[in-house]
Amino acid sequence: MKNIILIGMPGTGKSVVGRALAERLRYTFVDVDDLIVEAAGKSLPELLRAEGLEAFLAVEGRIGLTLDCEDTVIATGGSMVLSDEAMAHLKENGIAVWLETPLSQIAERMPEDLTDRGIAAPAGMTIREIYRQRTPLYARYADLIVASREGEDDTARQVEEVMRTVGMRL
Repeated sequence: MKNIILIGMPGTGKSVVGRALAERLRYTFVDVDDLIVEAAGKSLPELLRAEGLEAFLAVEGRIGLTLDCEDTVIATGGSMVLSDEAMAHLKENGIAVWLETPLSQIAERMPEDLTDRGIAAPAGMTIREIYRQRTPLYARYADLIVASREGEDDTARQVEEVMRTVGMRL
C-alpha cells in the first residue's frame, strides 16, 4: 500500500491528524519533525537558532530523501515542500494530501516569534508571507486537497473518505 503524505502550513494539524488517520487505517505514523529532532539532537527552535535556516532545511530534505516506508502516514514539516528532491522521493510511494487551512486560523495558532514554534523561514518573515510563498508549492505537490477541520478525528475521517471516493486503495 502507498503512504499518505500530509503536507500543509505549520499549525494545520498534520501531526495530530496524521496520528488519528494512521490509527483509523492501521498504518504506521511518522512525524518528520520528530526525525529532525532525533537527527539533529536538538529541538526545532534550537536547531534553527544554533545552526540556521539552511542547516535546518538540509536536515529536513535529507530525511525526506531517505525515508523509506510502506503503509505509513507521514506528517511532513511545513517546509518539506521547499525540497523538490525530497517531495519527489516521498511521492514515489505515496499520495500527498494537502491539509488546507485558512490563513486566519493558522495565524491564531502561531506565537509571535515563529522560531519558537520551529518554523523554518527567514528571520522577520511573517506567517502571511510564508503562506503566500508555500501555497503554490502545496498546490503543486498535492494529489488531494482536504480542508482541515477543527477536530483532528473529523479531518482524518474526511481524508479517508476523499481517498476512498477517488478510488485510492487503503
